[in-house]
Amino acid sequence: MGILEGKRILVTGVLTDASIGFHIARVAQQEGAEVVLTAYPRPTLTQRTAKRLPSGPDSPPPVLELDVMNTEQLDGLADALRGVGFDRLDGVVHAIGFAPQTALGGNFLETPWEDVATALHASTYSLKSLTMACLPLMGDGGSVVGLDFDATKAWPVYDWMGVAKAGLESCSRYLAKYLGPRGIRVNLVAAGPLGTMAAKSIPGFETMTDLWPKAAPLGWDIKNSEPTAKAAVALLSDWFPATTGEIVHVDGGLHAMGAPE
Repeated sequence: MGILEGKRILVTGVLTDASIGFHIARVAQQEGAEVVLTAYPRPTLTQRTAKRLPSGPDSPPPVLELDVMNTEQLDGLADALRGVGFDRLDGVVHAIGFAPQTALGGNFLETPWEDVATALHASTYSLKSLTMACLPLMGDGGSVVGLDFDATKAWPVYDWMGVAKAGLESCSRYLAKYLGPRGIRVNLVAAGPLGTMAAKSIPGFETMTDLWPKAAPLGWDIKNSEPTAKAAVALLSDWFPATTGEIVHVDGGLHAMGAPE
């Protein structure tokens, strides 16, 4: 019996099989969960990707279109989930992040507020809005897990996305505070850099991918999302019943090191 046996989990951010969300959904299914995916901006691509999950091409998980910046879609999410047979949720995975190109790649000092606002809305506030949209189906208990990137440092080229991640970390703590009385845990997994489509779109991303394998004491493989997926699934399970407001680092240990040798 897997650690998510009988649980129903919503996973966002699945675009291709390189997406971290895809691997979380894959491991969740392997551990016994029933999964539903959300997709934006290309639901048909997510539907094709869903057929590569362990449930197979004949019984892929349902895919719902969801733009987390669209209030109407958020307001209708609970009904949409009920419409595909999910009358309850035990877990929610926030694997969403977006910033316009002007907010990345060394443009920090020139980024206009409108683009900063987009990054904060899509990457930070969406943790709260997605959680609240799912709350009617979560009852008294459940787990919310978000994907993070260590926001205690100013990373090369990450710029306003780094600010957004710092906000995400604070947002998760406040959600943990206010949802704790309902038995809902809120935690983040801070992964090292992984070769997703989103990451590759960051100008100069290779400056981080070159650093990590050399500086992380356990080493780091940017092509391997398995450790990150396993950490997220563990937090979705009942094995962390008294853990909330936490950031679990899955980065080969680099966050704990000083200057690279």
